[in-house]
Amino acid sequence: QVQLVESGGGLVQPGGSLRLSCAASGSPFFINTLGWYRQAPGKQREFVASRTRSGSTNYADSMKGRFTISRDNAKNMVYLQMDSLKPEDTAVYYCNARSPERNEFWGQGTQVTVSS
Repeated sequence: QVQLVESGGGLVQPGGSLRLSCAASGSPFFINTLGWYRQAPGKQREFVASRTRSGSTNYADSMKGRFTISRDNAKNMVYLQMDSLKPEDTAVYYCNARSPERNEFWGQGTQVTVSS
């Protein structure tokens, strides 16, 4: 019932910035939470940030102060602004959506590589 498509990944130097975008299909009333996870090679998928339709946000501790999540409810879009990027931020970043009944959906992922 929901499809998610990420974009905006790429190669960036340490200290640089990227903005990721995720477009969600379907009715906005079917989606409560939109957020981001990431998975580095050889690592488990980890939570990055999320934002509810009402505006409540959550961040992983390591992301606070560097990453900012924003959301456009009318356009069914969620964004992740990433600043002061470090090599350890290199990962595939996945968009995640949850309904009010906690049905969960995932995007295909977008690669972020931080390297000099």
